[in-house]
Formats: sequence, structure tokens, C-alpha cells
Amino acid sequence: MVGSTVTDVPELHLSQDPAADRLLSDDPLALLIGMVLDQQMPLERAFAAPLLLQERLGRTVDAADVAVMDPDELIAAFVARPALHRFPAANARRVQQLCQLIVDEYGGDPAAIWDTAPDGTELFRRIKQLPGFGEQKARIFIGLLGKQLGVTPPGWEEAAGRFGQPGTYYSVADITDSESLARVRAYKQQLKAAAKASAQPAG
Repeated sequence: MVGSTVTDVPELHLSQDPAADRLLSDDPLALLIGMVLDQQMPLERAFAAPLLLQERLGRTVDAADVAVMDPDELIAAFVARPALHRFPAANARRVQQLCQLIVDEYGGDPAAIWDTAPDGTELFRRIKQLPGFGEQKARIFIGLLGKQLGVTPPGWEEAAGRFGQPGTYYSVADITDSESLARVRAYKQQLKAAAKASAQPAG
């Protein structure tokens, strides 16, 4: 196999809800959707959303299915209370675009994005290409794949940047339990406070 993956998929703890985390661990598309939604809302809610989406649609969320779904049906599932995101309609469209790309480029298999990547450079290129993934989110996701899911093609650490470093609490790549979640949240709060302080006018 080109991308090194473990046989027994580890249990993720991103949503802090056992059922939602099991889905994230078992279903690569669910994990990608959670990553897409992880912005401008609490990360636990973002990563719990794929399970809620599956329950609202009444079926397993499959890339090929979502790609051809009536956009209004998908938006309705996102908008229903509690909404799956602060901006549910826009993110429903983004998730549908993600699924269409997976169908077009990877035969409908989301795991092929990383399982067939020959090295970290190509892995970064592929993930950054996905709707909803900018440069930083792509590096965070590579860090998550490498640190927790055993996806370690040559050069993955360089592709992940600081998010691939061991012993850090920078992002979702480092969340393995409630304690690490609290440490990651504290780090993000420090960044926000520093950014706010630097934006204050001098004097």
C-alpha cells in the first residue's frame, strides 16, 4: 500500500460523543465532513454533525449518493434544528461539492485520497484541493491522519508542518480525550487573545 494505514482503526475522540466518534473512526467521509464543518462553531458540534446528518437522511452518507442528491433535501437536513453549522446552507453546498469531487477524482472512495498518495507533498496537494480545506486545515488534517490514523507516507510530517509535531496541543490532530481537548481549546483561546491584543491601537 502506498499510504501506510493501520489495520485496526483507532477510536477518535473529536466529538466527545461515543456514537459520533465511532462513525468518524469508521467512515472516512464522515471524518472529512466533520473537518469541513470545523470552523466558526464548537469543534465537538462540527464532528458530531456527520452522525446527525446520517440520522436526518435516514441512511448511510455515501459520496456518490450525496453528489446526486437534490440540493434542497441536503440543505433541509443541514438547516433543521439544531442546525449542523452556523451557516448551514452554505456548508450543505460545500459538502455536496466535496462529495462530487470524491466521485470525480477518487471513484467515490474518500479514503483513496490518502491511501494512494505516494508522499506528503501529493497528500497535501490532494487535501488542499478539497472544498472547505485551506492550507492550514489541510496541514491539520494531515497531522490528524498521521498522528491518530497511521497514514504516514514519506514526508507527511513536513506536509503537516507544526501540526505534525509530537507532544503538541495545537489542533484536532492532538485531541485524544477530554483533557487534550481542553488543552487544545486553551491554546486556541491564547491565540485569539494575542491576536486581539495586537489589533489594539497603540497608546
